[in-house]
Amino acid sequence: MRPFSFERARDLGDACRRADAATQFLAGGTTLVDLMKLDVLRPERVIDLRQLRATHQGIEANANGVTLGAFATMSSAARHPAVLRDYPVIAQSLRLAASAQLRNMATLGGNVLQRTRCSYYRDTSWDACNKRNPGSGCAAIKGYNRNHAVLGVDDSCIAQYPGDLAVALVALDAQLDVQGPQGARRLPLSALHAPVNGQPQVETTLRPGEIITSVFVAAGPWTRRSLYLKVRDRASYEFALASAAVALDLDGDKVRAARIGLGGVAYRPWRSHAAEQALIGRTLTEGSAHAAAVAALEGARTHGYNAYKPELARQTLVRALLQARAIDVDSSAA
Repeated sequence: MRPFSFERARDLGDACRRADAATQFLAGGTTLVDLMKLDVLRPERVIDLRQLRATHQGIEANANGVTLGAFATMSSAARHPAVLRDYPVIAQSLRLAASAQLRNMATLGGNVLQRTRCSYYRDTSWDACNKRNPGSGCAAIKGYNRNHAVLGVDDSCIAQYPGDLAVALVALDAQLDVQGPQGARRLPLSALHAPVNGQPQVETTLRPGEIITSVFVAAGPWTRRSLYLKVRDRASYEFALASAAVALDLDGDKVRAARIGLGGVAYRPWRSHAAEQALIGRTLTEGSAHAAAVAALEGARTHGYNAYKPELARQTLVRALLQARAIDVDSSAA
């Protein structure tokens, strides 16, 4: 780890004003500290935001939706009664992530901003990584790429977005409140992560000095009939090979509305509007679920070792849709 200055922010405005291109913010620190130890990130200044938890960790739910403070921990959000009852896909995505110890430390805002687990990015002995070293190439394309992305990639990067929570949030049209030197603004979570577009070093659309302060998810007839299904190499403390966040509004077995997010297979949290459109107005059966899954993986690009991923993702989505159909919404609302 290289030398850096460590400062504590007095308040939100103070943190935003101090930040520059050589600054990293510390909230839970579960990703930042790892990458600094690996010499992947080399900030000159780290600004500690933990003083802000007292004012930005609340979780409030009403008839309009739920607001999740960005400094709430993953574990506190996962066990919140309103989240468990009305937004189970969020609670499940949190419980299936990381380990109990990390969930007690990691914040929601930091979690949606977590960096890729691509081994070529995290190991600085590999020179060719456009995300870490722009213009150097992508060693993963011809390397061991079993866990890499098949959606939203190009020849500059095939890194996989590793998170779970953002997949659930993008399916539910979550909105982010951010604060920066120019003031406050709201943006869709779907607009937070930048597409690769030959510039994988540009990961988000946050402006310099901006900090996520809260996440808002609107209430809808689909939020209670929702779930997160995660397929991985082992049952705990492992990243997704494929995952699906599903939220449905049904009239009997007929689909009135569907929200679908995919994880483990995409460059960024992936909302599949094509899969949703394939379901709306149709009876949800194994056949219609499979048709939606085919639409969801249309255009997937594989590279050798990850050729299995499109089919795994399709089967994961089919399972998630059929499991969501079986949810007893009246019972879960009790």
